[in-house]
Amino acid sequence: MKAVHFGAGNIGRGFVGLILHRAGYEVVFADVNASLIDALAAADSYVVHEVGEQGSTETVTGFRAINSATHEEAVVAEIATADVVTCAVGPTVLRFIAPVIARGLAARSSALPPVTVMACENAINATDALKAEITSALVPDVSALSRAVFANTAVDRIVPNQAPDAGLDVTVEDFFEWAIESGPFDAAVPDIPDAHFVPDLAPYIERKLFTVNTGHATLAYAAWVEGASTLSEALAVPSVFAAVKGVLQETKALLVAKHEFDPATQEAYLEKNLIRFANPYLTDTPERVGRQPLRKLSRHERFIGPAAELAERGLPFTALLTAVADALRFDPASDPQSAELATLLGTLSAEEFTAQVTGLEESHPLFPHVVSTVAAVQSAR
Repeated sequence: MKAVHFGAGNIGRGFVGLILHRAGYEVVFADVNASLIDALAAADSYVVHEVGEQGSTETVTGFRAINSATHEEAVVAEIATADVVTCAVGPTVLRFIAPVIARGLAARSSALPPVTVMACENAINATDALKAEITSALVPDVSALSRAVFANTAVDRIVPNQAPDAGLDVTVEDFFEWAIESGPFDAAVPDIPDAHFVPDLAPYIERKLFTVNTGHATLAYAAWVEGASTLSEALAVPSVFAAVKGVLQETKALLVAKHEFDPATQEAYLEKNLIRFANPYLTDTPERVGRQPLRKLSRHERFIGPAAELAERGLPFTALLTAVADALRFDPASDPQSAELATLLGTLSAEEFTAQVTGLEESHPLFPHVVSTVAAVQSAR
């Protein structure tokens, strides 16, 4: 079995690539980072260090690596004979890899079983977004879409910044979850033992996004405001812990109301994630987790998404607004989006900023509350 995976970074090697390796796939990494791909191509193995209460070390072998910028034809040929195509490149990069996947599908023999295509991104229905980009790349002849099965996924593993001398080795937390919707496969689901296939993925995607990602980002922005250097250090500060716990209680209320999760089960999931965020073995930083704040503040992302639905239901969202305020104060020099956010805060009115950045309509019940939050941050600048 063969899997082509776009994105040979830490998540690609330490999560998706590792799980596919465990399942018996030969993994072909595709990436535009020349130095990374050259290092992978020259290596026989790399090591994944899982750290936490049940830490372990695992060696990954049997992979290949291709530079998708300079050897696109080779990537197309691999996709044409692959069993699985995955990616962990970031939602904004899907449009760049879609034409290559489209070419691979077009080159694929109709006699082969359909290839499974799954986008493993921190976004709701990312595979649907990737399929839409692939469809656009195939127009006017979209018949090659029948040579693939597209399935949305929910992925969950914290992969922090790595030590400068780590090389290809990756340090990750000892917890992970990979949920895949089973519907597109009928009875022929891919053989990936560490993944679990579910009939309705939406609740799992939102549970993960609005608990793990919302909580993690809340911690990052609160840590930045606090001046903490690591997330685990920040979570030990009572006010930061209370901010994160407050946000997770609000998103818990939404998830219970919307998806009918058992309150006790969701509370246990919430508490598990607080333990994960405090993992002392993960020296994660506010800069890494908080980067790209404009994306994180968009309409269906981790703050505005749940806050809007809570407002529609008449449920509290005060803690989420506090997290939004902290996100507006996030300004590391290393993040271009933070500079763009600062420019928008300095040039737009609170109403204009709210409409442009969050995508909320003026008639939405959350809109005036976000406007007030933005105005308060602007006045304190």
